[in-house]
Amino acid sequence: MMKNIGNMDRILRIAVGLFLISLALMGVIGIWGWLGLALLLTAAIGFCPAYSFSGVNTCQRNEL
Repeated sequence: MMKNIGNMDRILRIAVGLFLISLALMGVIGIWGWLGLALLLTAAIGFCPAYSFSGVNTCQRNEL
């Protein structure tokens, strides 16, 4: 499994993931906020299955 998530993409996924989870904990957006866990998981491992299916790769050459 090769990395297909670059550094900037990883930072954005962490920020949005934490934001969604915090909204879910506050009861603002309900259960949909827990999708933030998927963003955190993909940021942690550096691989996104949806990117591999669509052929997207946000890594630069020196990040691989």
